[in-house]
Amino acid sequence: MASPVTNPARDRILQRLGGARPRVLRPPPENPVRRFDWSPQERLRRFEAALTAVRAEVIRVGADWPAILFERLRAKGAVNLRYAPATPLGAEVERAWPDPKLIQLLPHREPIETCRQDLFAASDAGLTGCLGGIAETGTLVLWPSVKEPRLLSLVPPIHALVVEAHRIRSTFHEFLVEENWVGLGMPTNALLISGPSKSADIEQTLAYGVHGPKELLVLVRVDG
Repeated sequence: MASPVTNPARDRILQRLGGARPRVLRPPPENPVRRFDWSPQERLRRFEAALTAVRAEVIRVGADWPAILFERLRAKGAVNLRYAPATPLGAEVERAWPDPKLIQLLPHREPIETCRQDLFAASDAGLTGCLGGIAETGTLVLWPSVKEPRLLSLVPPIHALVVEAHRIRSTFHEFLVEENWVGLGMPTNALLISGPSKSADIEQTLAYGVHGPKELLVLVRVDG
């Protein structure tokens, strides 16, 4: 019987792998948090200004936000709103929606495989929540879930969302620290949105709605 062919280089690699010890995780470096000493009012002002500069629409609202959203969508010619019924935001919009006959509420419950046609061809607007905001850049932080999938903020031509004013931080670093993403771990599908979808061709002609919503409607809730 022929002796097996040996490979010294391979054997050395396998020996090193077999004898490797597990790496000890080190704590993250204690870098000072990058933040600005802005008052809540200043954070909100900068947040609104940065979003408005990139053609987002920002409106301060209270508990009556469903009625305000209804009027804005009606002014834009929307006839339906797709939303996530299993979320607190979905329950609010169902409870306080002014007139489902003028603007129909479309609860998003089905998987994409069974509602693809309606989602892509018959959805005027989509409503989502928002984890918070970044005042320095006018950025919205979303955390999609099974109950509120990413498609609600990506597919309809109008993306409307509600963000709590007290969850607007001055910088992204401050946001990471306040949300304890270092200790708890970052979400697997966090989204950072700064304005409606836009793109430019080789001649630098800017077009909106190419890769996502053409309009972004931000309702900043200031009542709590």
